[in-house]
Amino acid sequence: MTNSQDELKRLAGEMATQQVRSGMVVGLGFGSTAIHALRAIGAKIQSGELQDVYGIPTADSIAHDASSAGIPLTTLEDNPEIDITIDGADEVDPHLNLIKGGGGALLREKIVAQASARLIIVIDESKMSNQLGTLFRLPVEVIAFGWGSQIRFLEELGARVGRRENAKGTPFLTDSGNYILDCDFGAIGDPSKLGRELESRAGIVEHGLFLNLADEVIVGGSDGIRTHLREEL
Repeated sequence: MTNSQDELKRLAGEMATQQVRSGMVVGLGFGSTAIHALRAIGAKIQSGELQDVYGIPTADSIAHDASSAGIPLTTLEDNPEIDITIDGADEVDPHLNLIKGGGGALLREKIVAQASARLIIVIDESKMSNQLGTLFRLPVEVIAFGWGSQIRFLEELGARVGRRENAKGTPFLTDSGNYILDCDFGAIGDPSKLGRELESRAGIVEHGLFLNLADEVIVGGSDGIRTHLREEL
């Protein structure tokens, strides 16, 4: 990553935090752009600009980062309605549909997104595409039992599939103890149909298609920061 790319990510993340107000419950997303928003929220809490703000992290690592930044944490059990979530994405299409899960947190990210009154996605311009699946493989989270049968099912749907592994060659495990199958479908012509097919399969816990969830996408690009709103589509 170049210094200019990281600066664009920082600016996009910090812009999203302008919508955070005192007293809010905030979903804390995963990713190299969303981490800048987390740090900015922490700085505002420490300075006193924000008060009584509580975060709900989408991953164990984010919980650690949030605590280090001084953000008090809460849970969906105590606060089932989230005011605003700021998260990243691996790919965004012109309709603000997303592919997420590059970090392996897609299950918790989707739970938090669905509980949020407003979902803001912060990315750099390299994540924008004309059609989902052209830039990033679709992560599919599956339970360990029978995971090989899920590969055959996904291949029948037209994907080239690989189980995600750690650097040591062992299976990558999500925070919930599941496997990730990374699926190359190529350009996904009908994301809604594919989502329904994946959701109908026992053993598939969740998929990385986030459809009709993002309210706003903030993009850091070579021409500055751009904002795309779902209400304007």
